[in-house]
Amino acid sequence: MSSAKPYNISISDSELSQLSNKLAHAKFPDELDEAGWDYGTPLADVKKLAAYWKDKFDWRSAEAKLNQLPNYQCTIQADGFDPLQIHFVHARSKVEHAIPLLFIHGWPGSFIEVSKLLPLLADGQTDSPAFHIVAPSLPNFGFSDGVKKRGFALAQYAEVCHKLMQTLDYSEYVTQGGDWGSMISRVIAQQYPHACKANHLNMVPGVQPSLSHPVLLAQYLLGLLPTPEQRSLERTQQWQKSGMGYFHQQSTKPQTIGYALADSPVALLAWIYEKLRDWTDDYPWTDDEVLTWVSIYWFSTAGPAASTRIYYEAAHSAKFRMGTPQKWVPNVKLVGSSQTAFVRLPVDRWQGLAYFPKEILVLPRAWTRLIGPVVYENENSSGGHFAAWERPESIAGDLRVMFGRGGGAFGVVDGKNGYS
Repeated sequence: MSSAKPYNISISDSELSQLSNKLAHAKFPDELDEAGWDYGTPLADVKKLAAYWKDKFDWRSAEAKLNQLPNYQCTIQADGFDPLQIHFVHARSKVEHAIPLLFIHGWPGSFIEVSKLLPLLADGQTDSPAFHIVAPSLPNFGFSDGVKKRGFALAQYAEVCHKLMQTLDYSEYVTQGGDWGSMISRVIAQQYPHACKANHLNMVPGVQPSLSHPVLLAQYLLGLLPTPEQRSLERTQQWQKSGMGYFHQQSTKPQTIGYALADSPVALLAWIYEKLRDWTDDYPWTDDEVLTWVSIYWFSTAGPAASTRIYYEAAHSAKFRMGTPQKWVPNVKLVGSSQTAFVRLPVDRWQGLAYFPKEILVLPRAWTRLIGPVVYENENSSGGHFAAWERPESIAGDLRVMFGRGGGAFGVVDGKNGYS
């Protein structure tokens, strides 16, 4: 595997002791009577989880499970930036012609999200394709290095992911992503169309109608969208009004919130747990699941504050800036799930789009079909933002159909159709 070497997650005893000490001396705020979730993460929930984290949660057990994954590390350098040690999971299939699949996480997720997909996709079945799966910790996340220079935006995240695939000798590949993973997938498809052959997205970008699409614009302005899509759009618009405080903070002043996240495990827990609860479709989170996700941020190589900077850089970059008009990207096939991206790019690659009813951003289908050649769509009856964790069978099923025999992206990677 070229310059890649095995990697073992090993948090020091001193770091564990420091965490325990901080939890033991945590100071909690008061709370209004009957506040519920209206004001943010409830005090009782945070106290319960913090107590479990301090007294019962076994990081060494969680660490051992994470180390059962095929973890590796290699050095990748984005142009104009220092070299970075990049941690990644790499599960190679035994199937000779398995399809190289790049899985890209977002915030507040991590590489752990791929763990439920590995047993479903790596070895394939007699009637479905197999995949070589690569899931990096993005720079500033998990056990990858942090960036020390400003300006590391979506183009650079895409560059690191692409160079990782090239380092592993995958000259052509496909991607799967939600949240930032969806946006980075789109950037990869534009920057490296010779290598990125298809995207499967469970956060689906779209083009809001303008005069260039008069029929869609009239349908939108006159309230003539199909009823389910109108309700989803209204829910998305309501979330944009009341659920994006984190987004505005992290995209404008990430350093300020960073002091709380870096110093207080309770602050980090409350900041992330709110999203795990609000952005899922009644997923039954266990305390161990929540605290494993949060602990990956607490023990991350760059520290928990570093992960927020992707919002600022994406919002202030001259290239691939969030909110610029979404354009068609040819020749990159699309598969998707119901979610909506902020970054809007021209991509002519096969697209697969999967829609989940409790995704935080869900756009009308006619809008999402304007981003590139869509070869597969799937409407899911349940599921939310963290689809690979909540509904791994749905994501795996999409990929099997899209890239399997008879699928819209079958054989899209030269010499790698997923079958022996």
